[in-house]
Amino acid sequence: MTGPLIHVQDLSRTFQTRDRKFVKPHWFSSVPMLEVAAVSDLNFAIEAGEKVAFIGPNGAGKSTTLKMLSGLLQPTSGTASVCGLIPWTQTRDLSRKVGLVFGQKTQLWPALSVSDSFDLLARIYDLDPATYREQKDKLIEVFGLSKFVHQLARTLSLGQKMRSDIAAALLHQPSVLFLDEPTIGLDVTAKALLRDHLNRLVKEFETTVLLTSHDTDDIEKICDRVVLIDHGLKLLDTTLPELHKEFACAKTLRLVTEEKEPAFTHEAVATEEQGEHHLVLKVDITRTSIERIVTLCLERFTLRDIGIEDMPLEEIIKEIYLRKPKVA
Repeated sequence: MTGPLIHVQDLSRTFQTRDRKFVKPHWFSSVPMLEVAAVSDLNFAIEAGEKVAFIGPNGAGKSTTLKMLSGLLQPTSGTASVCGLIPWTQTRDLSRKVGLVFGQKTQLWPALSVSDSFDLLARIYDLDPATYREQKDKLIEVFGLSKFVHQLARTLSLGQKMRSDIAAALLHQPSVLFLDEPTIGLDVTAKALLRDHLNRLVKEFETTVLLTSHDTDDIEKICDRVVLIDHGLKLLDTTLPELHKEFACAKTLRLVTEEKEPAFTHEAVATEEQGEHHLVLKVDITRTSIERIVTLCLERFTLRDIGIEDMPLEEIIKEIYLRKPKVA
């Protein structure tokens, strides 16, 4: 196959909903219907092996787009191809080439063990028995499922269920993996474990990933590119390094000093935290360089320790929404 693995062109999807502002004059009156655009003229392309975060606020159109790309929804207009197939007309063929995981919507059978659910999925996909056994064993090892693979799915913790669901989506060795909020509801340890397992597997099999998540750690730990949308419109499409370079307007400087009560003032610096022997400064790097402020601090204080932190991705995204750039 030549060209992008995923190609989206002028993709739009509208839904009809009742006008809640309309007051019915009579009980037999009909309520007018409104057209609501979930996705509007979306354009992007993803090459094989890319790991892309598809992000935006609630109602931005992320899940709707994933459902169209996986063949679960048909667009109102526009077109798309995934692995050379049109998702909503060639759904059966596409199902063998993609894996789909929706957070908290399991594809395991509650009354079956994880292993039996895997075996049933292998029959549904008509997988070669030897190839399937090899893939199953590898996924059990990579995702650390051996301790609970023979438990009933309904007895699993949320973290165990999510790891099992992602493994289930990869049994048929898909070229593309769609992940919709895969770490939702997980605790910090379970999230870190799931990300580590997923990164290892994606690297080994060179799987293309399209991820939606509100957790910026998911984005930074798994993906290398970001497509940002709002109200169905694409605002930005760039790599993570470029995102930091273009939109990060501040850095945090953490100082541990010999001085008991350190204080620092500068027109481009805000003091975020001040205490005994420590100081936390937020430096506006659009007005001055971090190197300049570090030099001034070295001149003013006797430092025991110093740390420089980039602007958190969550704050960068907020900054983007404030600027509201629109990409054609």
